Amino acid sequence: MNISGTFNILRLLTNPSLCLPHHTISTFDQLPIPLSHAFTKRNGSEKTKNPDIRAIVLDKDNCFSIPKQNEIYPAYASKFDDLKKAYPGPKLLIVSNSSGTSSDPSHIEAELLERNTDVHVLRHATKKPGCHAEIMEFFRSRPETGVTEASQVAVVGDRLFTDVMMANMMGSYGVWVKDGVVPDHGLLSRVEKGCSSFLLRRGYVPPEPRSDFE
Repeated sequence: MNISGTFNILRLLTNPSLCLPHHTISTFDQLPIPLSHAFTKRNGSEKTKNPDIRAIVLDKDNCFSIPKQNEIYPAYASKFDDLKKAYPGPKLLIVSNSSGTSSDPSHIEAELLERNTDVHVLRHATKKPGCHAEIMEFFRSRPETGVTEASQVAVVGDRLFTDVMMANMMGSYGVWVKDGVVPDHGLLSRVEKGCSSFLLRRGYVPPEPRSDFE
C-alpha cells in the first residue's frame, strides 16, 4: 500500500495544480534531449532561456519498462542510451514505487534493474510522491551532478498523482509520459487523465519550479 500517495493526494484539494506536468509526451521515445528543450518558454515571438536541468529522475513501470519487468523496453533502448550519454553517472536516477522500496524488501529487483540499465536505482523508505527529500539527498551527496537546487532536476513518469505531483512538491520540472509502454485503462489512469483535462480546461497551470527546496 502506498501510504504516501494516499496522504499526499489530499493536497490536490487545496492545490490542484500539483498534478499538472510542465511537458507532456506520448511515449518515452519522444523525450527531448537535452531535456531542458522541453521547457522552453516564449515571450511573444522570442524564446526565453532554457532552464538549467542537470539531473533526471526516471520512473520505471510503463515509462521505459513494461510494468513489473526490470529491463528497458526494446523499442526505447536507443533513447535510453542517448539519455545516459547526456546525463552520465549519478545525473540519471531511477526512482520506482516497486524496485528499491518496501515492495522489494531484499532489493533484488533493484539490483537486477541496475544490471540491466547501468543506472542507479534509489532505495527509498517512502514511496512517491513523498520521497522527494531522499532524491535531493542523493543528488546533493554527489557533487559531480552539480545539483544544488530542486529546480535543476526533471522528473519523468507516467503517473500524475505520483511522478508529476512529486516533481511539483519538490520544486522540480515534471514530464508526463501520457500513454506509456502499454495501454493502461485502469481506474486510476482514467481518473488522472480526466482530472488533467478538467483542470486545463479551467485555466490551471503547473507550479513554477523554485530554487528554495528546503
